[in-house]
Amino acid sequence: MSDAETKQNRTFSDDELQDLVASTDSGGRNPTNRAVALFISGAAFAWSLFQLWIAQPQLWFGAWVPVLNSSQTRPVHLGFAILLAFLAYPAMKSSPRDRVPLLDWVFAIVGAGCAFYVFLFSRELAMTARSGLPTTPQIVIGSVGILLLLEASRRALGPALTIVGSIFLLYAYMGQGWLIPDIIEHAGLSFTAIVNAQWLDTTGVFGIPLGVSTAFVFLFVLFGAILDKAGAGNYFIQLAFAGLGALRGGPAKAAVVGSAMTGLISGSSIANVVTTGTFTIPLMKKVGFSSEKAGAVEVASSVNGQIMPPVMGAAAFLMVEFVGISYVEVIKHAFIPAVISYIALVYIVHLEALKRDMPALGAAANLGKMFLKIAIGFVVAGAAFYALIWAVGTLQSAAPAISGWIIMAAIIVTYILMVRTAAHHPDLTLDDPNSGKFTLPTVKEVFPTGLHYLLPILVLVWFLMVEMQSPAKSAFYAVAVMLAIIITQRPLKAMFRGESVGLAFRAGLIDLVDGMITGARNMIGIGVATAAAGIIVATVTKTPIGTELAGLVEMLSGGHLMIMLLLVGVFSLILGMGLPTTANYIVVSSLMASVVVQLGAQEGLIVPLIAAHLFVFYFGIMADVTPPVGLASFAAAAVSGGDPIKTGFTAFFYSMRTVALPFLFIYNPTLILYGVDLGTTAGILQAIMVFCVATVAMLLFAAATQGYFLAASRKWESAALLLVAFTLFVPGFWLDRIQPRFEELPPTQLAQAFDEASVGDTIRFVVSGPAFIDGSPSELTLVHTVTEDEPATGRADAAGLFLMPEGDNLYMEEPMFGTPYQQQLQGFDFYMDERVEVTSLLHPADRLPKQIFWIPAVLLLALVVVMQRRRQTKPAF
Repeated sequence: MSDAETKQNRTFSDDELQDLVASTDSGGRNPTNRAVALFISGAAFAWSLFQLWIAQPQLWFGAWVPVLNSSQTRPVHLGFAILLAFLAYPAMKSSPRDRVPLLDWVFAIVGAGCAFYVFLFSRELAMTARSGLPTTPQIVIGSVGILLLLEASRRALGPALTIVGSIFLLYAYMGQGWLIPDIIEHAGLSFTAIVNAQWLDTTGVFGIPLGVSTAFVFLFVLFGAILDKAGAGNYFIQLAFAGLGALRGGPAKAAVVGSAMTGLISGSSIANVVTTGTFTIPLMKKVGFSSEKAGAVEVASSVNGQIMPPVMGAAAFLMVEFVGISYVEVIKHAFIPAVISYIALVYIVHLEALKRDMPALGAAANLGKMFLKIAIGFVVAGAAFYALIWAVGTLQSAAPAISGWIIMAAIIVTYILMVRTAAHHPDLTLDDPNSGKFTLPTVKEVFPTGLHYLLPILVLVWFLMVEMQSPAKSAFYAVAVMLAIIITQRPLKAMFRGESVGLAFRAGLIDLVDGMITGARNMIGIGVATAAAGIIVATVTKTPIGTELAGLVEMLSGGHLMIMLLLVGVFSLILGMGLPTTANYIVVSSLMASVVVQLGAQEGLIVPLIAAHLFVFYFGIMADVTPPVGLASFAAAAVSGGDPIKTGFTAFFYSMRTVALPFLFIYNPTLILYGVDLGTTAGILQAIMVFCVATVAMLLFAAATQGYFLAASRKWESAALLLVAFTLFVPGFWLDRIQPRFEELPPTQLAQAFDEASVGDTIRFVVSGPAFIDGSPSELTLVHTVTEDEPATGRADAAGLFLMPEGDNLYMEEPMFGTPYQQQLQGFDFYMDERVEVTSLLHPADRLPKQIFWIPAVLLLALVVVMQRRRQTKPAF
């Protein structure tokens, strides 16, 4: 074996792994000069304090605290991010890590100063630059700020986002050239206009992405960092091992569940891989997984942590702004795909264990019984949560004046009792997974030691889901509870154990400061990424690329939605080779999400906007897996000693379910509970039905892709399982082949259909006419949902539609400016000789229930089961 191969496949030490995480997530520089190190830590701590200050929801001390608006908080947020980016991230791999060079100090101070200028002179900017009259000094400051932001992005995130941002700036300036397609050409913007839009205005660098980072994301990252510092990460990992370690291939199953729980507190897939993988990967190798497969299981588990509610990746918070729905709605839509994805991954590693007849760690347990216990646990937890909601509601109704104090007292008493229970058990330690002897912990030993870590998560879920508060306020209260826990848990444990309370209190304060610093340093990359991605968003809005890209993509895809979805997926994966998930999502969703919706409408398929954004989000997180530069795969290979490229390909293969899900919920939005009202009993029953069917379908998909079900599958059996899974997921596909979805009514009945519909009903109609771009024939399907705000009659006019019946034809004039229809129909040219016309009114056809196709699917599944039972040599579970 060559020296290069030996170096590539060696196992890294703990210090090297932590350096890998730091260099990616929080900056690899560690100055030996105490004053410099204290300055960096102090700046990070001050950033966390600033974020808590602006997030506090006007509590009792709010009268004495200045209130800042978003145009003031965003520049300060970016100022801290740029300052720390230049101080914490070296310029090159060869740059010194034990000191900060003079040039980096200059860049840090100047870059932060350019951002703080926008904060300090916001009033002057409002009267000059933001009114279209920027001064020369403002343009100079903005130019320097953009350049230093792109350099900070290169250091913290790699060159990809810097290159993409620079290309968009060049496109905005040049407008046309041999590399720019005719369809998106424009006259070019002046240098002053670009700098004004990108740095001095509130739509570019300081636009919505940075606003989301400032208002939401920081608090959730800080919450996770403090929770991890308190010991929750170790608790979740050990709980997963205690519950699943005794199963076949138990360490792999524990890796999946442990990573899912760690995903609650870590927004970084790389940190998740190293944190859980340090324990799980050696144990997976011990029971028979190869280095590459052990690393791949950990990668597939960790990357999916970003799609797991209630604390998802930073991109989920951007969806709130981009789609215009609440974070609770995002959680609702993301829940079923995330859960069934993790269940399927547990099943995949179970099949791997069966194929290779892997042993369990200790006495073997049954997977079916384990799933039953988990299901019972969820039911009990759900019942307890609903009982808690009822109890709090009753208390607030009976004694509204003192209910808040009673609830606070109950939380404090519960917390003290939980810590007391934990104090009566030894602190959690895990045997060295690389040692010859490894003893599995038991649930009875582990569970009581960290119950108090569930309190802040409960507070977060309560404020999000029950109180329906904003993500920022919910995260603030969760962080406040976590701050109290991290300071007091050690002194309380010491008191109950009869140890020194003073030393324990000091250790708690140190944990608090470390957690605040770690949270801020983990935000450097996200803060810089959202700011740099704002350059792309502003370019999309200021140039034709945003409005004309639909035509370009339609041309490339030939007008087929499936081909376009494949193009969008590939585009996301290619961009994601160098961009972090958040920046990737911002870029692709800004360019493509609305295009997916438009092209779907042209095919007569109504694609919800949230489905299009989740599609982009899912493919964005896959970038951490995909070779040749999937960073999570490299981190896992560093732990396992395996080949990083093989690890990446294996992880991608394990993640096929995550690749398939976005296509499925585009064509069947019920999978993301779109249109399902969880406020009614019928809606809840429908959601349970969707979850159960989707879980079975995903397990069959996993079995098909793994080539093993009850026994090793033949090719036709794998194909049959794929067909069954597809039919369970999208039964309407087959029904559409034999019965039309709609019957056509005369278009002249459209206004009547608007007025006769009840609230909540939908009216679907098809518009055709010349395209605005080139006058070619174009067709679009529109859906109107009747709301309570609409008048009883004249609804079409009220919606902004100008309908012109002439005999059997129904023509349209350009819709009223500012209405949704004006936006939706802007692709038509209303001033050509050929007129825009409503060609058909579509009424839902009376047809068979689509679920009838589940019957042949189940019969085909039964045939596969019968055939495989004859060859089965070991229990399926």
